[in-house]
Amino acid sequence: MNLDNLQLLIPVARRGSFAAVAKERGVDPSSVSRAIADVEGELGLRLFQRSTRSMTLTEAGEIYLARLEPLLEELEHAREAAAQVSSAPRGLLRLTASVTFGQMCIVPLLGAFRARYPDLQVECVFSDANVDLVTERIDLAIRLAPAIDGDVVVAKLMDTRYRVYASPEYLAKHAPLVQPADLSAHRVLLFNLRAYRSHWLFRDTQGQEERVAIQGDLTLAPASALLTAALAGLGPALLPDWLVADAVAKRLLVPLFPGYAATATTFDTAAWIVYPSRSYLPHKVRVMVDFLRETLFQAI
Repeated sequence: MNLDNLQLLIPVARRGSFAAVAKERGVDPSSVSRAIADVEGELGLRLFQRSTRSMTLTEAGEIYLARLEPLLEELEHAREAAAQVSSAPRGLLRLTASVTFGQMCIVPLLGAFRARYPDLQVECVFSDANVDLVTERIDLAIRLAPAIDGDVVVAKLMDTRYRVYASPEYLAKHAPLVQPADLSAHRVLLFNLRAYRSHWLFRDTQGQEERVAIQGDLTLAPASALLTAALAGLGPALLPDWLVADAVAKRLLVPLFPGYAATATTFDTAAWIVYPSRSYLPHKVRVMVDFLRETLFQAI
């Protein structure tokens, strides 16, 4: 039985459409339809129930695909394991991250990654939505959160910390900002999430927490827009360390309240490496994970 045809069964079942799968793969829908028909002909079974508006798995199709998918995955693992013995990683790696993290932290590293692994293609899908890793065929995700839930494999990439920053120009023209409570007299820059728009939390070195009410007339997203506004002197902003490292090093932004940790929601956050739950980590994913662990700490 044609292995390529068998491998088409999984995306067709997930998408419920020949046309959608054909578009993703850059082929004619009729070729996908013929491939599925060939598999059904060899099996002597109807795997999909077709109508003018939808396509769903039959009972036989559900049973067959439930057994087939892990077999196809194991075949791919076997191929990759054999290839690792004598060759560099190759193929396509699909990676997702938030828009700002991707633009600020991932894109600047891609040149070095490409130089190290010239046979590996990288496709970046930057989105502030949590992209479904299986449906979108994502190999690796980087997500920013206190913790990650779901049927995925998770490893911490790095801790992330938030502080309040303002430009020297802003600080020279406005009332002093010595203690977190002083923010109440300023119009701060607001991030476009509800939890970030009413108050910020501060914790001193003794662990004492303080809740400070905030107000502002500028709400921005994504986080890169918040950074740009802070650099322009439009107000204090609550920003993550990975976003402001360069601006702080160049003294374009000043960290405020050095004796306090700051947050809008929770103090302990991190960047997490996430990939679909499986028993085998592909070589291409492993080299990207190792590369990010090595280079991100140097860049931030």
